[in-house]
Amino acid sequence: MNSLRLYKKEKLCSLTAIDMLFTHREGNVCTSFPLRAVWRINDKRTNKNTQFLVSIPKKRFKHAVDRVKLRRRVREAYRLNRQYLSCDENIALDVAFIYIGSSIVKYDEIEKAMIKLLQKVSNALNSPQKETNHEKDD
Repeated sequence: MNSLRLYKKEKLCSLTAIDMLFTHREGNVCTSFPLRAVWRINDKRTNKNTQFLVSIPKKRFKHAVDRVKLRRRVREAYRLNRQYLSCDENIALDVAFIYIGSSIVKYDEIEKAMIKLLQKVSNALNSPQKETNHEKDD
């Protein structure tokens, strides 16, 4: 069984990587209320694992207590369900989870949304490979 712990190497901290994630979006966005995921494959990174960040907008949640509560819930949902993100181990994937809801929702709803998002990202990452294999067969 894999460790359920979140390591420092899994946190997306690089300002250039975050900037590239949000400026070079090539349709790599999916939504499952109350979360939105933005992802990209980072070819420049030598560390070949998935790195993520969680963003809770201050505009919608004025109190830091509410933002921290939601950030913990999103991070916990990712930690427990990251196995749904089944992509190649040799891919450096950057993912940002953005909370788009306007009110605080229960953990169960966040977890369901996280599972849907991880499956959508996984399908999007695996589907181009299948299409290229079909093109080779023709």
